[in-house]
Amino acid sequence: MVFLQQTINGIALGSVYALIALGYTMVYGIVQLINFAHGDIYMVGAYAAFFAAGALKLPFLPVLLIAMATSAILGLTIEKLAYRPIRTAPKVTNLITAIGVSLLIENLVRIFIGPNPRSFPELIKVQIINIGSLQINNLQIVVFSVSVILMLILQFIVHKTKVGKAMRAVSQDKDAAKLMGINIDRTISYTFAIGSSLAAVAGVLVGIVYQRIDPLMGVMSGLKAFIAAVLGGIGIIPGAMAGGFLMGIAETLTKGYISTQLSDAIAFAILIIILLVKPSGLMGKKTSEKV
Repeated sequence: MVFLQQTINGIALGSVYALIALGYTMVYGIVQLINFAHGDIYMVGAYAAFFAAGALKLPFLPVLLIAMATSAILGLTIEKLAYRPIRTAPKVTNLITAIGVSLLIENLVRIFIGPNPRSFPELIKVQIINIGSLQINNLQIVVFSVSVILMLILQFIVHKTKVGKAMRAVSQDKDAAKLMGINIDRTISYTFAIGSSLAAVAGVLVGIVYQRIDPLMGVMSGLKAFIAAVLGGIGIIPGAMAGGFLMGIAETLTKGYISTQLSDAIAFAILIIILLVKPSGLMGKKTSEKV
């Protein structure tokens, strides 16, 4: 029963990682950029929800929409000001810029909002559901349901809409897509906006479940979500979800059976193992590159 309980907890935690990982995998799939500032966009979304719920006294759904809009605007701003000017630069330049943007956001939040953790308002009242000796609360169900629904919506957008077709065209060949009349800059902006809004949803859900947010909350969560994206196959949407669930379950099982102090180490060990055994990820395919 302990195993089942930890698995349920892991699925709830993995749902959060999955939502953040979706942003990583979307951006990388189109512009081949690992946006290390993505975890901080998730943090900003949590703070936007905190102020919307605390100062404006809004219920869950309006708070969620405000957080998504705030993070989407931040993602668009970062893409336009920081990433677009260096899009053709060497990859190491993009990587250093992403790390710099991440540190900038974290320290701006620490300066203007404060470095101390904040208690997140109770937007949804906790209700415990007992199934034998198992305990599931309604927040876990909400987190899992929202994650799955958003993944399905994202799949629909990518595969069934005009914007999604443009995204897939840009990810395969930017020059050919441009010749076909696709606005590359606009398509990439859409990608950042969608990925950032998904990160905001994760921030709101974490605030509701753990009732605590802080300026550095996006650092470790962002890294683990990146590992989840690599684990599932970066650039693959279902892979990001699967990787997130596996990361969450691995973390809770480690805490339950081994040690809470080793949970982060296990996460990075998973990254090393997957890079050694299957670098393309569980759902990724091997690609050959001409040189």
